[in-house]
Amino acid sequence: MADRRTFNVVILGVGFLFIFTAFTTCGNVEQTVVKSLENDTFTGSGYHSLGIIYGVFSFSNLLAPAVVTVIGPKVTMFLSGLLYSGYIAVFIVPSTWSFYLTSVLIGIGAAMLWTAQGHFLVENSEASTINRNTGMFWALLQCSMLFGNLYIYLDWNGRTEISDRSRKNIFLSLLVTSILGTLSFLVLRKSHHEEEMLSEEEGRSLLSTRMMYKHRASTAMQDAKSEFKTILQLLKTKTILLLSPCMAYSGLELSFYSGVYGTCIGATTQFGESAKGLIGISGIVVGVGEIVGGGLFGLLCKNNRFRRTSVVFLGMVVHFVAFYLIFLNIPDDAPVVLKTTTQKNPYLTPSVSIALLCSFLLGLGDSCFNTQLYSILGRVYAEHSTPCFCHLQIHPVCFCSCGVLLQRLRPVDVAAPADDHPGLHRDALLLRGGEDAELLCRLAGILEGRHCDVSIGCLVGQTPGGEKN
Repeated sequence: MADRRTFNVVILGVGFLFIFTAFTTCGNVEQTVVKSLENDTFTGSGYHSLGIIYGVFSFSNLLAPAVVTVIGPKVTMFLSGLLYSGYIAVFIVPSTWSFYLTSVLIGIGAAMLWTAQGHFLVENSEASTINRNTGMFWALLQCSMLFGNLYIYLDWNGRTEISDRSRKNIFLSLLVTSILGTLSFLVLRKSHHEEEMLSEEEGRSLLSTRMMYKHRASTAMQDAKSEFKTILQLLKTKTILLLSPCMAYSGLELSFYSGVYGTCIGATTQFGESAKGLIGISGIVVGVGEIVGGGLFGLLCKNNRFRRTSVVFLGMVVHFVAFYLIFLNIPDDAPVVLKTTTQKNPYLTPSVSIALLCSFLLGLGDSCFNTQLYSILGRVYAEHSTPCFCHLQIHPVCFCSCGVLLQRLRPVDVAAPADDHPGLHRDALLLRGGEDAELLCRLAGILEGRHCDVSIGCLVGQTPGGEKN
């Protein structure tokens, strides 16, 4: 049984590795590709697309547990993978309507995919293995930052413009990669819980097939209603309320490192002809930071409160350093420029080494937050994994959507007067403010006399209803 569960976790991680090699690379270069399109009829914006994706993702999480309950996590992940592949395919022959339509569809698919993933991961873990499995999955997932971005670096290094041929070759490769990841979900084996359900159905073999499936559908719908009620009940618990600032902050910083920072590096004039290639290198270094964090904090940390608090506090310090260096090293107008490169000068002379160091710190800090959130929620809410991981997606993606859409509150190009408009420095200050708010919530939890599992006070001793175990 243990071998089967480990096999499932590894295949789950490999499937996400392939799908997010395609999608993460796509998101990292999306705005740069859109800006370089030789197509006067295409009026889409990469920032708008990512904002739509994460906005729809947030609201779709309310319905995702019901879908996972009715059709199962395996089928849910397979169908969601097809939606991811459809979004990537749009960039081969881009059109505005298909670009935004698939943005909506992938937002729905993302909610289903991540809710099913959380359910499946907890279903194949125990209290003694949840940290190991979380770290293993996280490390495999973050390897997705390496391969696609390496391709981007090798293909774009030395280029000042992205040709149509280069774009098509890249996205054809990403499409094949995404499809392979989707197909890998078909290899997942049934869990012990699913086998018990099947054996119960076999016990009713004297009933007609029609009656058996009718009973199964009725049970699934009842479970779906129960899951939805549990989602609403969890909203009232102190555990989720105290975790919310950490989840919200993780969404804001996700929008920054996945959709904004790479674009800023590619637009920095002082990096010269290597700027476009550095987008890929930055993505790789972010991935290295994620993998290092996943390995250290997911696989090596024991299940105790002190270590979890320390890990997330380390993540806060790491991100503080990263945002301060970005504030000094990258021009303020870097997210603004459209057809040109930056014209403003930052406080320091832009350094490639500092820019890539910040990429590593962004990935390392992100892994500090996410590995511990997964581990804590999987441990505390093992009996309510689907609605619990629904909450883990609702808060981050809602704020991630807000973070991406903030990029549209800028002038369209640096040719427009940009002095009165907030730029990259505003983003760094907002993210620092988010960390400060998270720290205040952590201190509030401590002042209540409760030790915190994560920086903002996950109360490990509580059940979903709020009572102590």
